[in-house]
Amino acid sequence: MTAKNYINRLSEFKSEKELDKVDKYFKGNDGKTKPFGVKFGDIFKTAKEFIEMPLSEINKLLDNEYYEIRMGAVSIMDYQAKSKKTSETRKKELFELYLTRHDRLNNWDFVDRGAYNIIGEYLIDRPKNILYELAKSENPWERRTAIVSTYAYIKKSQVDETFKIAEILVNDEHELINKAVGSWIREAGKKNEDKLKMFLDKHAETMPRVTLRYAVEKFDKPIKEHYLNLKNKKASRCSTV
Repeated sequence: MTAKNYINRLSEFKSEKELDKVDKYFKGNDGKTKPFGVKFGDIFKTAKEFIEMPLSEINKLLDNEYYEIRMGAVSIMDYQAKSKKTSETRKKELFELYLTRHDRLNNWDFVDRGAYNIIGEYLIDRPKNILYELAKSENPWERRTAIVSTYAYIKKSQVDETFKIAEILVNDEHELINKAVGSWIREAGKKNEDKLKMFLDKHAETMPRVTLRYAVEKFDKPIKEHYLNLKNKKASRCSTV
């Protein structure tokens, strides 16, 4: 269960057809991340084979410059976090590792792969102050972690945290935060439509258009058009000033 053995195993699935992954999916700007050339399905399958990897070895994978290898690291962490066999001590260690190595989880899909189970689930019955700290971070991936982690509470029909975090991020300048906010308040709205409407009544005119479109995606057409028209009217007023 070593990082070296994981990489060797993953190498068995390398394909030149998969070398476009960084250009296609990686939105970070570290200037170092490279494609390894492996399908996501093979990354996840191999991660399951190495689910008992020690944290020290996972940490080595997080240091790797290859995109898919870091995806493998966060996948192993995710599988460990949601396993019924995993102790509370290990879940805490995974939680801390995710946060201390967030510099290496520098893409939207790393966050979406791990935040729900590693961060959100760990905080279910604990104070959630860290989410508000992350929401105010200068690092966009930490801000994305803040909102994505709340899916753990949405699943339990607890939507207040999602809307509170969304209040902080609703006018974020980063498109991938805009999309995340829209997506997660939409999911929260499936549990409590009234709270989503209250949020939109307050912010629809001023929030980024992409956030609004993601948020209203599942509404019936009349309701969807109502909120989109609020945005359009605001834009029209501004253009005449």
